[in-house]
Amino acid sequence: MDHDSYDDRYIRGILNTVKTIAMVGVSANTSRPSYFAFKYLLERGYGMIPINPGLEGQDLLGRKVYAKLADVPEPIDMVDIFRAARYAPGIVEEALALSPRPQVIWMQLSIRNDEAAELAEANDLKVVMNRCPKIEYGRLSSEIAWMGVNTRTLTAKKARLFGRGIQRMALDRVTLAGAADSATRAHKPDNGDR
Repeated sequence: MDHDSYDDRYIRGILNTVKTIAMVGVSANTSRPSYFAFKYLLERGYGMIPINPGLEGQDLLGRKVYAKLADVPEPIDMVDIFRAARYAPGIVEEALALSPRPQVIWMQLSIRNDEAAELAEANDLKVVMNRCPKIEYGRLSSEIAWMGVNTRTLTAKKARLFGRGIQRMALDRVTLAGAADSATRAHKPDNGDR
């Protein structure tokens, strides 16, 4: 896979299918990017799991903090790496030891480790590097366009909202590159979706 450029359908497919995201390296400091991303995705209905050994056992936005992926007592769909690139291979190895395994390894902005990506892909995990799921969610849902940012998404349709609290938007939008992915159309949200 070309990790320099991702098709919107690939990113949209990931964001539409994952439900639980373990963020490795999340900070409790409200001015840190990891805190913003964690809070944003939590507010969009994802089951966010904070991973930080320095905060183990504490509460972060109502979620228990775990020291490592192996400590999490529930299945993880996506591992979001908010650590330096040199730590990515070890985190991927931790993720591969889980049962069931996560579906996705996501490395945040400025984090790229080709060795970690190759290891994950060799074990049938999807990989995204040097991207932020918060930014991609906002761009693909057209939410970021509310602030006047050009998302390269063209639509006259109002975004569908579903869920509880601050509602998660559907990402099946028509882009300038073409029609919405049929896989995203197959995802029928119901009241049980997060």
